[in-house]
Amino acid sequence: MEENQLEKLPKIVIGILKVVLSTALIALAVVLVIALAKITYSLALMVINPSSVVPYAVAEEAVMFFLYFGFIGLIVQYFKSGYHFPLRYFIYAGITAMLRLIIVNHESASETILFAGAILIMVIALCLILYSDKLRNI
Repeated sequence: MEENQLEKLPKIVIGILKVVLSTALIALAVVLVIALAKITYSLALMVINPSSVVPYAVAEEAVMFFLYFGFIGLIVQYFKSGYHFPLRYFIYAGITAMLRLIIVNHESASETILFAGAILIMVIALCLILYSDKLRNI
């Protein structure tokens, strides 16, 4: 191979990997949209027939709805921002996931405090990221 062709090889590999990643993310988005539709249907059934619904089940389903919604938003932002995942969206998803854990698994006070501490750490990290973004734009 000539040196010129060797210089093109990383660009070709990157192009192939972008296509594979984009295809996988589109497939994941389709699965998430289907899951979001199922959760929405489940929530609608809970609203229509509230007599047989456990309050925690509604909260859990609502948080799962926001988790799916957040991941779909993350995929949309990936394509909008030129093949880049903004870190703050992962933190949003982490906070939502920890809230779901608190709602679902709240028997142990020490675990609940640890989960709340994890949320606090993620909120602090989010504030630092947003603050640094504002400083960069000045």
